[in-house]
Amino acid sequence: MRRLTIFLLVILWPLWLAAAAAPAPAPVLLLTLNGAIGPAAADYVHRGIERARAQGAQLLVLQLDTPGGLDSSMRAIIKDILAAPMPVAAFVAPGGARAASAGTYILYASHIAAMAPATNLGAATPVQIGGGGASGTSKGEERGDGAKDDGGKGDGKTGVLSGDAMTRKVVHDASAYIRGLAQMRGRNAEWAERAVREAVSLSSTEALEKNVVDFIAADVPQLLKRLDGRSVRIAGTEQVLATAGVVATAFEPDWRTRFLSVITNPSLAYMLVLLGIYALVFEFSNPGMVFPGVVGAICVLVALYAFQMLPVNYAGLALILLGIGFMVGEAFFPAYGSLGIGGVIAFVVGSVILIDTDIPAFGIPYALIGGLAAASLAFLLFIVGVALKSRRRPVVSGREELVGAEGEVLEDFEGEGWARVHSETWRVRAAAPISAGQRVRVAAINGLTLDVIADPEKRDS
Repeated sequence: MRRLTIFLLVILWPLWLAAAAAPAPAPVLLLTLNGAIGPAAADYVHRGIERARAQGAQLLVLQLDTPGGLDSSMRAIIKDILAAPMPVAAFVAPGGARAASAGTYILYASHIAAMAPATNLGAATPVQIGGGGASGTSKGEERGDGAKDDGGKGDGKTGVLSGDAMTRKVVHDASAYIRGLAQMRGRNAEWAERAVREAVSLSSTEALEKNVVDFIAADVPQLLKRLDGRSVRIAGTEQVLATAGVVATAFEPDWRTRFLSVITNPSLAYMLVLLGIYALVFEFSNPGMVFPGVVGAICVLVALYAFQMLPVNYAGLALILLGIGFMVGEAFFPAYGSLGIGGVIAFVVGSVILIDTDIPAFGIPYALIGGLAAASLAFLLFIVGVALKSRRRPVVSGREELVGAEGEVLEDFEGEGWARVHSETWRVRAAAPISAGQRVRVAAINGLTLDVIADPEKRDS
């Protein structure tokens, strides 16, 4: 037994040393994109790739579940993927997820494309900036990204049923873009072009059959197991993945990503700029309060920072500012509603065209616009009503209030004398002689002398 033990130690000892000296496999980083793709998502992916570079990750897994998003944010993500020093695997998951519209482009740009069962991708027709669907379709089912699926029916030439020159330019540009990505990754370029021109979609099984994706995997661990030993070309060199047994490290969105996600919500940015403007107007109307001015300045600057990352129509923003200016002008210079009504109209029109895109996730709800317009109109009517009511009230202070006021003569006089009006002693002048104690009424003001009329029915008792 002793000899057997020694023999086993001699044999196994070198093997144990070799296993201990073998380097651990490089880590795998997992990013999760849920919801519409916007500036916050683009920043999250960019910093995720930088984190993977810093950690020396062998693979970055980008888990997708998106209805689409902004073209500028999508292209920023694709640029980062193409420049990444490690392979990027786009994984449409979990079951029931989708990679529609912009998500399809991102999947085609990734080095590895995979889907979970019961997922879908496609409907990649670009939504035209400034109004209307780019495909010009008039029939079919409305999809979550704003495109319509016509079941693959086109005009036989371009796949576009109708549209003007700008629409055709947008569609041709998008189809050429996704075709180039498909050719780069060796995927089905014909179907990619149909997804753009005809807004068609595929299930995960159909996508695998048509060479749109590389794998179907139930979850991330199964995906990593399927990818073990796969060779991927990065920057002209072949890189072999060793992902068996590796647990992906999740890169969660930090405070910066969450902050960007909140402020780049068009509805919130819209409300921030309005709150800031109203707070500044209140501060300028009541100098020295400080707090409204501080809050207003912060809100306006944060809203402007969000607007520069969103597809904002600055004509709409100018109309909103003009409308608020008119309504504020109505409050200070009553014009019997003309300034106010014009301001409300400009405010509503500017709010409707403020966000220059038809993507549902990045639009401002009409209910919010209507509610804020109604609140502004109610405030305007209140201000106008108060102004009209104040014009009908008698003057209660100042020089003009003396006309019609009553007073008491302090001495007998003929021509000019002294009287007490509003507890003040005034030099008064009358056309007829007046005795002390006689009650008089002010008829006019001449400098520091009051013209009075005697009231014979009222004498001081």
